[in-house]
Amino acid sequence: MNAITLQIPKSLKFTDDKFVEIVAANKDLRLELSSQGELSIMSPTGGETGNRNFEMCLDLGYWNRQNGLGKAFDSSTGFKLPNGATRSPDVSWI
Repeated sequence: MNAITLQIPKSLKFTDDKFVEIVAANKDLRLELSSQGELSIMSPTGGETGNRNFEMCLDLGYWNRQNGLGKAFDSSTGFKLPNGATRSPDVSWI
């Protein structure tokens, strides 16, 4: 997956709230924020990758329902990491 990365000058004070505003205003884009304040616009995946991600979500979701050990999430979920980045993995489990 290719991404376009925008450098956000620190003088703009790009806060978590501003990131949420930008994401809300651009619902058709997949956006991620690096710990260095870089905003990445993720391109859509191709059919093969999309199918693989779908299968992983199904497998993880089924396993999680059977075992009830946590929560599973798809790629539309953004996670705030300890280093300040906000990332959206293809599939995740907590």
